[in-house]
Amino acid sequence: MTKQQAKGRLTELRTQLQKHAHRYYVLDDPIISDAEYDRLFRELLELEEHFPELITPDSPSQRVGGEPLAAFTEAIHAVPMLSLDNIFAADELEDFEERIRRRLSSSEQLTWTAEPKMDGLAVELIYEHGLLVEGSTRGNGLVGENITANLRTVRNIPLRLLATADLPARLAVRGEVFLPRRDFAELNRQRAEQDEPLFANPRNAAAGSLRQLDPKVTAARPLSFFVYGVADPAGLPCSGLAELFPWLQQLGLPVNPLIRFCRSLSEAEEHYRHLQQLRHELDYEIDGMVIKVGNFALQERIGSTTRAPRWAAAWKFPALEAEAVMSGVEYQVGRTGAITPVAVLEPVNIGGAVVRRAALHNQEEIRRKELKIGDTVLVRRAGDVIPEVVKPLIEHRSGNELAIVFPTDCPTCASALHRPEGEAVTRCRNLHCPAQRLQRIIWFAGKSGLDIEGLGPKNVEKLVEAGLIQDIPDIFSLQKESIAILDGWGEKSAEKLLQAVEKAKQTTLTKLLAALGIRHVGETTAELLANHFGDLATLMRTTTEKLLTVDGIGGQTAAALVEYFANNGNRELIARLIELGLSIPAAEKKPASTGPLHGMIFLFTGTLSNLSRTEAEERVQQLGGEAASGISKKVTHLVAGEKAGSKLKKAAEIGIVILDEQQFLRLIG
Repeated sequence: MTKQQAKGRLTELRTQLQKHAHRYYVLDDPIISDAEYDRLFRELLELEEHFPELITPDSPSQRVGGEPLAAFTEAIHAVPMLSLDNIFAADELEDFEERIRRRLSSSEQLTWTAEPKMDGLAVELIYEHGLLVEGSTRGNGLVGENITANLRTVRNIPLRLLATADLPARLAVRGEVFLPRRDFAELNRQRAEQDEPLFANPRNAAAGSLRQLDPKVTAARPLSFFVYGVADPAGLPCSGLAELFPWLQQLGLPVNPLIRFCRSLSEAEEHYRHLQQLRHELDYEIDGMVIKVGNFALQERIGSTTRAPRWAAAWKFPALEAEAVMSGVEYQVGRTGAITPVAVLEPVNIGGAVVRRAALHNQEEIRRKELKIGDTVLVRRAGDVIPEVVKPLIEHRSGNELAIVFPTDCPTCASALHRPEGEAVTRCRNLHCPAQRLQRIIWFAGKSGLDIEGLGPKNVEKLVEAGLIQDIPDIFSLQKESIAILDGWGEKSAEKLLQAVEKAKQTTLTKLLAALGIRHVGETTAELLANHFGDLATLMRTTTEKLLTVDGIGGQTAAALVEYFANNGNRELIARLIELGLSIPAAEKKPASTGPLHGMIFLFTGTLSNLSRTEAEERVQQLGGEAASGISKKVTHLVAGEKAGSKLKKAAEIGIVILDEQQFLRLIG
């Protein structure tokens, strides 16, 4: 056979094999026997062996896996892969809908998509002119790992999309890779025979398989895939999810057959109950249902937070439960001195994970539940993840159980513990407590802080035990020679860590405030403070009264901030960080507005028919005005929609200008 003839025959074989693989793996409707498929595949391999220069990236032969990789490279998501907010009950579903409707006008009609929430690994696939060119993990939502070679081995992921007239030049689809239950059981059986550690559950097995540096290992594991959406629907021939999923199927992408399109939330709730009943009959694991607004234009108007879309939520199934014997209680000391009791359990398997410890929350919870050491307790993996003790099973008591005596002294530093009046949490107030200091260092270096690569909890503990880190600033004075000689380290890993530490010196005021671990100050509050005060020095000098003028800052947070910055030890810590090279540029403050509504403060009440309240407030801000959250003498204009409440009467009493919706619309043009 000549090279030209081989090229033609290979094109035929690839087309046939792609079609038959689609029918087998996606449609579950093969039209040829396995033997015939194998014959065609062998012919393809023989021709490619004779003419290796004719091998193409979309050839079925490329699914067997290539050469091992040295490491995964980064893959940047052009559109962030956000998380989903969770709901756990029908009334929370109603709250979810209410929050959405507040962002839309009253005339908008909502339709919904209800999908099984797969318990697998989220991935993004990028196709250019129909050809799979990149596949990546979700990672931190902005940057994932490039695992293209491994995703090519997943049998029902098309290497080339089926041709359609409206296929865009570039298409980024997202979905879930998972391992079917029967294949998970077989994989663990094989590992047991080879004396290899077993996977705890199918999700762990799928994640571990996709993150193999040798694609041949991934290829040997029968992973599967369902698509659940696209990165950006703009330019696609679809106005919503009801059109998108059939269109993705036409392209050859596998779509979960249990997706339902619902005209109301009651229909979605009905499907949730149906999925709950089916849950244990399915050949793959699901842990809830994802509910989404179906229309793309409405999704865009509803918008997203920094971490999750507002138009979608995961309605989780009730937590998995099991019985276990509570053999003891340990007490952990947190970064703020909070003492948290933890139940020590005889190992029990809950939902595929072996649980040995479970949360008891605080002293009041122990008393309320009347728990005793030696009790057989009901343990729940809240959200199918975090184990907690629900209650004791009184009927199993023998009379030999022991009362739980909450400590009066810190289990680490022996300082007297204190429980403020009206609070449930008992605390160690010794700021030099080693356990608190360790947790503060872990928090500072971790994902909630400066996110220093290589300084996870275990490595922080090792460096603290070795005496290389005694407090947060010591992170920035680490020496390569001291790290490299530690067990499990070396010159390369030490060098890599120091590079990450050096990179972390360039930070923002928002990240630093979140990293310091000040009580009641998380990422959102830190951003509010940074935007309002602009620089650290100004914030450190501020008063409780000034803090309370910041929208979103309450009394507890204000008191915690003033107390933190008044402490000499904390001020010295911050000074040392700056001396060691921590750079915190002042946050950019928005220039003073000069728009047509400058100096005006608007308050909205009742329902608007042409705009949602959020859209109206955003329009006011765009034109230089301010939007108020409550009635006060500072408000200059009140906009009254339908069913305006007591705010309308109050506004009239104190002389605020009152506008109806049409007057407001004329005012904003």
